[in-house]
Amino acid sequence: MELRQVQYFVVVAGQRSFSRAAQAVGVAQPALSQQMKRLESELGVVLLDRSTRPLKVTEAGVAFLARAERMVAEANLARDEMR
Repeated sequence: MELRQVQYFVVVAGQRSFSRAAQAVGVAQPALSQQMKRLESELGVVLLDRSTRPLKVTEAGVAFLARAERMVAEANLARDEMR
């Protein structure tokens, strides 16, 4: 699992849209979608229900989101402290 994937997941979950999330993080939507599929594959769970609009965060996604937000916050804090 890469920190970038976790960061992307937090944004996708917040935006409830791949296209808006892609715009927010500055990557192409297909690349963002691929990163989410890789993250899901590595974790062995489906994080996002893509069959609805706006997309939904699954039960596993909700559980992971809280940890993901903490990971991103800790990484940002570490970066800021090192500067």
